[in-house]
Amino acid sequence: MTQPSSFRALVVDDTDDGQVAQFRELTDTDLPDHDVLVEVEYSSLNYKDGLVIAGPQKMARRTPLIAGADLAGTVLESSNPDWKPGDRVVVNGWGLSETQSGGYTRRQRVKPEWLVRIPDAFSTRDAMAIGTAGYTSALCLDALERYGIASDAELLVTGAAGGVGSIAVALAAAAGHTVVAATGRPETHDFLSELGASSFVDRAELQGKGRPLGKERWDAAVDAVGGSTLVNVLSQIRYGGAVAACGLTESPSMPDATVMPHILRGVALLGVDSVMAPAPLRRSAWDRLARDLPASTLDSLSRVEPLSDVPRLAEEILAGKVRGRVVVDVSA
Repeated sequence: MTQPSSFRALVVDDTDDGQVAQFRELTDTDLPDHDVLVEVEYSSLNYKDGLVIAGPQKMARRTPLIAGADLAGTVLESSNPDWKPGDRVVVNGWGLSETQSGGYTRRQRVKPEWLVRIPDAFSTRDAMAIGTAGYTSALCLDALERYGIASDAELLVTGAAGGVGSIAVALAAAAGHTVVAATGRPETHDFLSELGASSFVDRAELQGKGRPLGKERWDAAVDAVGGSTLVNVLSQIRYGGAVAACGLTESPSMPDATVMPHILRGVALLGVDSVMAPAPLRRSAWDRLARDLPASTLDSLSRVEPLSDVPRLAEEILAGKVRGRVVVDVSA
């Protein structure tokens, strides 16, 4: 790989008009003082990236900061014995694009404990077709499995056409679940059926104020939405079931939530954190992805876009116009 004297990065900085993301030419001296230098090949677009780049509020907690919550590439230099030049690595979470400089750059320095080896089954592009969204989906399936949800359970996935949801559908189907996909976009039904969804729920059925206890409909759920959707999902989980919650695209609040599903049906709410998850959970999630998510599936649910288009794509993901996963080619 070439080692440019300067390289382009998408940098978030504070201005008189608020936080603004702009392209800049950087050198290695502009990077953080961490132990491992990575030649970044791909990043990805997540909802969090949309908020950082195009959201109405300040999301970057320190500036200037290189945006991009994910990165995948090859180690160039390392002062840590666990990593050597040539290692193929992925970084998800750890505050990238919020408190730490992230992946929208050709080169990045990272802490060694942030790194996970990319499984042999995946290329660096595949790793970013998965990205934080897919890795989070795998954490959710692992959490439900550890809780004791059977592999043949009927499982609801909310926000099913999004990055987290689409990979959750594929992983759940591969694990043996009967998958019900909740989405407000009927045009995505064929896409989700190909990933493994067996039936569909209009997301409107799960929005607004619901009853403290609804009709029992599903054994478990993966929820990437939050808000009233999560409240309604909890009220309709069968006795002894569980919901793995990992997102808040609708809202971080749970209006009109009650304890009824938890104390009358024993329903568990399992919080899933992808940002600071310890290394064993990360490795387990990537092992699941390598086992259950073939490259052909990744091709069907992802597309590659150039780094130059990320500002426009950030607005689209906030508007709910992005289907599946967007891989970002940081060289373009």
